[in-house]
Amino acid sequence: MTPLNKSSVREFVLTGITNDLHLQHILFLLFLLIYLISLISNTSIMVTILIINDLHSPMYYFLSNLSFSDLCYSTVISPKMLFDFFLEKKLISFIGCVLQLYFFAVFATTEGYILSTMAYDRYVAICHPLLYVLIMNRRKCVILTLIVYIGGLCTASIHTSCTFILPFCGPNVINHFYCDIPPLMELSCADTFMSKTIIFGVVLCLGLFSVIVVLASYIYIFFTILTIHSSEGRHKAFSTCSSHLLCVALFYGTVFFMYLRPASKYSVTQDKIVSVFYTMIIPMMNPIIYCLRNKEVKEAIKSCIRSLLVHK
Repeated sequence: MTPLNKSSVREFVLTGITNDLHLQHILFLLFLLIYLISLISNTSIMVTILIINDLHSPMYYFLSNLSFSDLCYSTVISPKMLFDFFLEKKLISFIGCVLQLYFFAVFATTEGYILSTMAYDRYVAICHPLLYVLIMNRRKCVILTLIVYIGGLCTASIHTSCTFILPFCGPNVINHFYCDIPPLMELSCADTFMSKTIIFGVVLCLGLFSVIVVLASYIYIFFTILTIHSSEGRHKAFSTCSSHLLCVALFYGTVFFMYLRPASKYSVTQDKIVSVFYTMIIPMMNPIIYCLRNKEVKEAIKSCIRSLLVHK
């Protein structure tokens, strides 16, 4: 592959989501609202879990990390995209593009690994309840979290290196609203086969590993739930998993559609729509899903709000 310093491009031009000025104003207000909901809801979950002692358990510890990754990877993209609605020429420097892609990849891949870790946590809680406190102790949770973030950093380094080791000689117009791998590959003036193969292999292997962990955990959980005699016990066990399963389906379904499609199926318009869902809707939906379907989280947030109102 050609070294990075052979690139003559020093900045990129983003096309954004649409060129329709009227539609841009509507989308700005819509996406601003979505981002603010995501910002407030994810921050609320993190703060609530931090200050409520009843939520100091492994499940909520991992949930707070999920909210953190949601907040971070949405923030890497959303503010720049919102600001660009007011610009006729949406510029981003070469280094800015590298950093945006890198940090987006860090937190997006970290989210996938956190979801797998949460599935393992639910497996231990339901299939080995008497050993749960012993297995999922504080040290184990910290180690798993470190592995998750290190995995995210390493995966992002591979994706970013494979993309920006390619030379960019011009044109420099990225047909997207942020620096993503597929549209950047289209701009390279060198053969991208090797880079695409490595990225595809990493996404496929690590993605499949994460999915296998989730599937294996829930197969054991499903058969364990069948052995529970009381309907109340089965309902309680299922309710602790349903929120997580929905988040897993949303995240992995979108990831595999985005990065494991055949090149012949690639569509810029379709890619932008899916990217909006991936970068903005999912970070907003995850905390809402957990709040709506988890009684403990709902009660804890209500308790925090009441406490704040009393202090005022």
